[in-house]
Amino acid sequence: MNELDRKRDALAPAGPGGKASPPLAGDSSRCGSEHGLREGGSGSGPLGATTGADRATRHLETSQGILSYTQIAPLLAEEVLRAETDIYAGIFAAWPIDETLLAEFHRRICGTLVPAWAGRWRTIEVTVGNLQPPPATQVPTRMRDYGRDLMARWDEASRTTGQLTLELLAFAEGRFLTIHPFRDFNGRTIRLFLLELLRRLDLPRVVLAPSGDADRQVYFAALEAADRSHWRPLMDFWTGRLAQAEV
Repeated sequence: MNELDRKRDALAPAGPGGKASPPLAGDSSRCGSEHGLREGGSGSGPLGATTGADRATRHLETSQGILSYTQIAPLLAEEVLRAETDIYAGIFAAWPIDETLLAEFHRRICGTLVPAWAGRWRTIEVTVGNLQPPPATQVPTRMRDYGRDLMARWDEASRTTGQLTLELLAFAEGRFLTIHPFRDFNGRTIRLFLLELLRRLDLPRVVLAPSGDADRQVYFAALEAADRSHWRPLMDFWTGRLAQAEV
């Protein structure tokens, strides 16, 4: 039995459907509100997606008026917590593991704040760190292919916990962040999706955000490798995440 199998066996499911431990309180602060987003990003308009240090000073037009990201964060945190609670209650157990579930998570996170584009693929061009995601016109096709790839990988990856499981998790995270399908809040969306995958795989919750500058640089390098469909660095990062998980 490998280390991943020991982690899997150590997690006693709470009930049918692979339910695991309950969600953390708050906005999963251990995961970080900027999880999955590389530094230095920007959108193509005044309210475009941002991922850099200026994010806290940027503003977004919402249903509650123009708010700073600092003001938006606690509002999103409440929605994220509700979604996490639903995940571990098995609410999404019947959903296919594809792009439709990601769109639902995004809608739940920000639907009350930005109903015009919550759960909808972006229609603007964005830059994320050193990455230039695909044009907005390609996002629907890219996400459809992403969903099909996930479903094709699932049977083998979920049968026995091992290298294919790590590759599934790396692919799910890396390819989504390469596409960057939503105008904003992609990090929170993929975090919820990864929690749902971990629940279905009977694996423990993990700390998704890198800790410290050195760890962050390794993570960003792994994401850049994933942009080129090179999954091993992100698989190794997932090995570390699971090794440090509390069961």
